[in-house]
Amino acid sequence: MNNRYRAAAFGLWCTIISGLALADSDYVYKAGDPSLQEWLLPAVPYPKNNAPSAERASLGKMLFFDPRLSGDGNMSCATCHSPLFGWSDGLPTAKGFKSKVLGRASPTVTNTAYNHLQMWDGRKKSLEDQAIGPMLSSAEMNVDLSMALRFLQNNATYVAAFERAYPGQGITDETLAMAIANFERTVISNNSPFDRWIKGDAKAMTAQQVNGFKLFVDPAKGNCAVCHSAPNFTDNGFHNIGLDSWGMENPDMGRYAIKPIGLMKGAFKTPTLRDITLTAPYFHDGSAMTLKDVVDHYETGGTVTTNLSPNMKKLSLSQQEKADLVEFMKALTTPPEPFALPVLPPNTF
Repeated sequence: MNNRYRAAAFGLWCTIISGLALADSDYVYKAGDPSLQEWLLPAVPYPKNNAPSAERASLGKMLFFDPRLSGDGNMSCATCHSPLFGWSDGLPTAKGFKSKVLGRASPTVTNTAYNHLQMWDGRKKSLEDQAIGPMLSSAEMNVDLSMALRFLQNNATYVAAFERAYPGQGITDETLAMAIANFERTVISNNSPFDRWIKGDAKAMTAQQVNGFKLFVDPAKGNCAVCHSAPNFTDNGFHNIGLDSWGMENPDMGRYAIKPIGLMKGAFKTPTLRDITLTAPYFHDGSAMTLKDVVDHYETGGTVTTNLSPNMKKLSLSQQEKADLVEFMKALTTPPEPFALPVLPPNTF
């Protein structure tokens, strides 16, 4: 069996198994239902060489917000991943160095700690692996790494902060990436109305939102959970969902550029739906302005069907059911808490 048919068979198998695993359409979901506990997020995973600490997260936070780590001193990680926009940027697609419009939307940092692979095409295996990639990209932050490290090594505040966070390891590309990744693992959404409802708070979600969840997991209705699965509302897989942009000349090949299997042409990573109300526009190309637009797209089964994911099927939903799905997704956002921006070190050279 060649790779194309093996991948297609695997996708079909996942669809069948997910349909069997999820409750039938007559099941009545209630707050605190034991069958729902799989949707609660586990403890945040950390690699052994980058264990959590206040010193590491504090350092990583400064680095994440410091524009001096870009080529022109005007961009930081937070430029495209702002707490004001659910750790995204509120744009259809990102703006990079010198405000150049890029081809993909800025993915949220929220809950990336749970991702198996990072970025829309999964080309980075960990947060540490991903952290300095945008800095080095000429299309994004466009900084010379040796200059960035020299700036940090000549800044007394940063030198002391790195020593507290990573004693004896110095300021290197590795410790730079580790600190940013350590901070990113603190950006977690796990206290949404949905989470509280699962834990037993019957008032946390409305009746409409509960019905929306039922539609969300029902293989005969929304079938959303076949890809947006427990606990982080993502299967960590890659799917071509038939967006209009896939039908354009020279389309973005997505995962295929990293893993050249036929089914991966035009496939992109399933994003988490947690904090989804904060991260519009939606999809990798930013083509859906609202959650209603998202549901409407999936109802069609995809507008461009070439190389479509086996999980994409036309839906038959009433207007009320679509409204219920939207309301459920609104219940996946953790109420925002005050966020304190870091005080950046002054220049000391």
